[in-house]
Amino acid sequence: MTSADLVLPPTDQQTPTAALLQAPDAQALDMAIGDMHVLLEQHGYVVAVYPSAISPAHERRLYSVRSVLESDRIALVKTDLPPLGVAVLVRQLRQLSICDFSPGVVASAARLLAHYIHAGALLHSVTKFDRIPVDLRTHAKSWVPGSQFAVVAGPEPQLVKVGPKVELPTGPEFATHLMTAKGQSQSEWVKETLAPAWKVQSIHESALPSDSSAWWGTGKLVEFAAYLPDISVLYQLVSSVRRENCHWCGMELIGDRCGFCSSPLPAAENRKHPAGVLSQGALAPPQS
Repeated sequence: MTSADLVLPPTDQQTPTAALLQAPDAQALDMAIGDMHVLLEQHGYVVAVYPSAISPAHERRLYSVRSVLESDRIALVKTDLPPLGVAVLVRQLRQLSICDFSPGVVASAARLLAHYIHAGALLHSVTKFDRIPVDLRTHAKSWVPGSQFAVVAGPEPQLVKVGPKVELPTGPEFATHLMTAKGQSQSEWVKETLAPAWKVQSIHESALPSDSSAWWGTGKLVEFAAYLPDISVLYQLVSSVRRENCHWCGMELIGDRCGFCSSPLPAAENRKHPAGVLSQGALAPPQS
């Protein structure tokens, strides 16, 4: 992970923590290479998940370390999720890392799981928000005192002005927990209105990631992410997808792209996950 505040507490005693891959201004290159070497020696493989919003220098550092070590056991997985969504995704991958999946499947599972994280924020202004299209009328409304906007960045972009007669953003059609993180906002709208509408089973709080204000364009926000919390459901979801071997590096993968070398599957081999995997009935943990 590229930031310590994106490492959420483990869900149980078995979920491992995440290693921090620091930025160039925080750690010399030789130290970063040494730390990565130790991780490879200890664990065999490294799946490094990082947000697309990190600095170009930080991203180059990750590739430089992998290049110097000449290692094919380091997966660099970039995600477009907002900061709290990235933290949730990383914890899900940490959960899966103790299952009987190969490193290649864990790495490529990041793209699959990101589609099941409903990541967004309650914003008091969208004047500096440019992650999804915002029309001029909405920008004008953000200058009205007391305005609030509910924005969902993924899996499908949505933006609505919060109000008593406004339809809420579309939420997940499966059982989730909701992680929230407050910035400079005292609003309880996410907990009191959005959470019941999305029928979340539990609400958890976290500190606001340091990059959230820049990502959302304002410090007056409440960031949130609805996600699958149960490892049995995550396991079911990932194991239901057809596995392939990468034709380039040989690593096992799911989906249409290798998590280690980023090579796409030939078109004829491309497999999507089965429809209905996350139906309401499928989400119930297996009964013993």
